[in-house]
Amino acid sequence: MNVKVFANFREICMNKVVKVPAPDGSSVAEVLEALIEQFPPLEPEVFDAARRLKPFVHVYINGRNIIHLEGLETKVRAEDQFALFPPVAGG
Repeated sequence: MNVKVFANFREICMNKVVKVPAPDGSSVAEVLEALIEQFPPLEPEVFDAARRLKPFVHVYINGRNIIHLEGLETKVRAEDQFALFPPVAGG
C-alpha cells in the first residue's frame, strides 16, 4: 500500500509516498505499525503512550478522515488512497 505523508512526516520518511507492506483487509493501525517499523522516529510523532493517534494527527482513506469511519480499525485495500497528516500550526 502506498502511504502519502505530509509536512514533517515527509522529512522523517525522506519521501512524499512510502510503500508499506500491508495486505488487503489490513487495519489502519496495522498499516501505521508497518510504516513505523520502516521509520521508527515516526512512532512518538504518531502515537501517544496508550497507542492512540496523537491529537491533531489525521489519517484519511480515500479522502475521508478515519474518525468518521472506524478509526484505527478501519480496513483498507491496496488501491485505497492513504494519507497521513501531522499536526500543523500556522500563523
